[in-house]
Amino acid sequence: MKRTFAIPLVLMSVVGWQVRAIAHGVGITYEATEAIALQANYDSGEPMAEAQVTVYSPEDPSTPWLTGAADESGRFVFAPDTSIPGNWEVQVRQAGHGEILNIPVGGEEGVLAASVDGSSEPGSSATDSESDSQIVSSTGDNLSLPQKGLMAVSVIWGFVGTALFFLARKK
Repeated sequence: MKRTFAIPLVLMSVVGWQVRAIAHGVGITYEATEAIALQANYDSGEPMAEAQVTVYSPEDPSTPWLTGAADESGRFVFAPDTSIPGNWEVQVRQAGHGEILNIPVGGEEGVLAASVDGSSEPGSSATDSESDSQIVSSTGDNLSLPQKGLMAVSVIWGFVGTALFFLARKK
């Protein structure tokens, strides 16, 4: 009788292995023109209406340079000071969900370079003569392979520990 309980538990863990958690991830895109236009959405595509936006300049990354809120469609526009070169950090948060986006700004020519976490999107370049605006996206799935592996091992260990607990329990 005790072993029949462990078999469905193991089967549920194997079947449930590929099921994604039902939670809000966040995706932020931005377009670099004379100003930066952000579009913040949850993974479901729903806009992050009225989300809190905080912008930090590379000159003082611990003090907010600008704070505000996205509109009802999750959009927020700001114009960074192009005389301050470096990575401008933009933090978007709402109800415990959020994302941080790094936007590099060049100081000498006042060129906004589009990149997420230092990597350019394929096929786009700050010197592209056809278009001065670029769209880059960031999603919340920033976990490395070792982190994903550790989470998988932890879940399996939890199922095994629970099964062993019930198997070892005596009346």
